[in-house]
Amino acid sequence: MFTPIIKRILKHNVDFGKYPYVRRFVQNYIQALNSQNDGTRVVHQFVDSMHGPTSTCPHLRVLPNLVSVCTAAVCGLLEDHRSQERLNTLHHSNEDTVQHLNCYLSVLSKICEYDDWRPGLAQLLQPIPFPDVALADEEFIRQIMPVVEQIGTDPRCDVHQMVMGTREDKEGWLSVICPSSLACVDEGSAWAAILQTLITCCCKRKKFLATLVKSLGACMLLALRGNITAQDVLCLMLEWELIDGSDQSLQVVTTLQSTPTGKRRYQALCDRQMHLRELKGGPRKLTLPSRSTDADVNRMLSSGSFGNLECLSLAFTRVTSACAEQLIKLPTLRYLNLWATQFGDVGLQLISEHLHKLQVLNLCETPVTDKGLGSLAAIKSLRKLNLNSTSLSVETFETLKEMLPALQEVDVRYTDAW
Repeated sequence: MFTPIIKRILKHNVDFGKYPYVRRFVQNYIQALNSQNDGTRVVHQFVDSMHGPTSTCPHLRVLPNLVSVCTAAVCGLLEDHRSQERLNTLHHSNEDTVQHLNCYLSVLSKICEYDDWRPGLAQLLQPIPFPDVALADEEFIRQIMPVVEQIGTDPRCDVHQMVMGTREDKEGWLSVICPSSLACVDEGSAWAAILQTLITCCCKRKKFLATLVKSLGACMLLALRGNITAQDVLCLMLEWELIDGSDQSLQVVTTLQSTPTGKRRYQALCDRQMHLRELKGGPRKLTLPSRSTDADVNRMLSSGSFGNLECLSLAFTRVTSACAEQLIKLPTLRYLNLWATQFGDVGLQLISEHLHKLQVLNLCETPVTDKGLGSLAAIKSLRKLNLNSTSLSVETFETLKEMLPALQEVDVRYTDAW
């Protein structure tokens, strides 16, 4: 009974801001379709009927009206949940709300399948019409990601450029799904696919590469894992001198030399750019991107020369004690940051036996206990030690103060020794 009315609404100009009850009426209709058996298929059939059988939809207002209805519905469902924790509670306690969210997002996914609708959808989604609470929710990102990837990998420039911000100081979907972003749920595969489309089409420009420098960690992580597009981007950054500082440039070079494909690309770059051959030796400072694993550390430190490495930061990565086998191969290491990693007692005991030049060690928020911390007494050169939020006991702390004569600063906040 309502279907002809709904179709008439969607095919004509409607000011939903002036008539919010009309938009609510369409939303309720879509939810009624979704409540049937095999509801998603029924909803998709409705979207198909609105598009029509031809390759181009004859009704220009259908697309913006459908997108407006769905985005407003998603925002409305989330408007009372302004924090990540409350949204998680929502997902576990209110199955109806989750079902409604999935319904509206599936409509956007179906719209994206049509070639003639994709440019308009991309333009409507470019300003990111969803609240921050949605972008912080893993399930929402997981469902919107295929839509963003289809837009970003579309061969048409006016489509795939929509994943970038509306202006230079405004972040777009490319930033949202970046591997270094908390919203990334796929280890960067969609981001890499979009980046490949951009680089091979219209964005192989110095200005665009300069904007990617702030995502240098994400590029390095993917390059370290053998992603060819990320390796090409790093080579372009070196070639166009977009990376500040010789240490950071050496870190990029080391990343490229960690894989066979990266090594070939860097060698080809050196053949074209003679000045890059001056980047010899290893870096003095090295920071691995967040989300790096033990395998990434192994891949990085197993290649190239690190005889000059003095500072290594693995903070907020996913490394464990297993990476200690690689760390002990760095005899000149003076600074080691393991903040918020899963580096434990076994690794701590191993580095205590080998890294005798270590002066600064950060173990904040690591699962180390007295069993491993006691072994630090062997590193007589330690000057600064961060044991904040660890399982340090008063007895072990007193022992360390006696056994480490060079110790000047110790952070024991949120421990039993505090």
